[in-house]
Amino acid sequence: MRVVAALGLAWLAVLAGCRSRYVEADVTNATTAPVTLVEIDYPSASFGVGLLAAGATYHYRFKILGSGATKLLWTDAEHHDHTAAGPELHEGQQGTLSVTIAGGTARWSSEIQP
Repeated sequence: MRVVAALGLAWLAVLAGCRSRYVEADVTNATTAPVTLVEIDYPSASFGVGLLAAGATYHYRFKILGSGATKLLWTDAEHHDHTAAGPELHEGQQGTLSVTIAGGTARWSSEIQP
């Protein structure tokens, strides 16, 4: 019985210590018109949304696999395509990443830890 209890406690300790590293990302449209084809590229993958209304925020959570730069692509209300380079990310990092679309530019903010 003690062995079973010890194994149970050990298993709980393992579960409590196991945590997947991920990045919480937000893309905010700070313009007065909707933007379309919003995409963020990050090492080994990408995510996005087809339409982001004026003042809206799109939230996404991802795990970094590999290393490399981030990039935001979007189309404004006048159908002009835009690209904005973002921070470098590396496998195993975690934290928050936010980007705000403001006209033809984008502002990046990140709190990424190793």
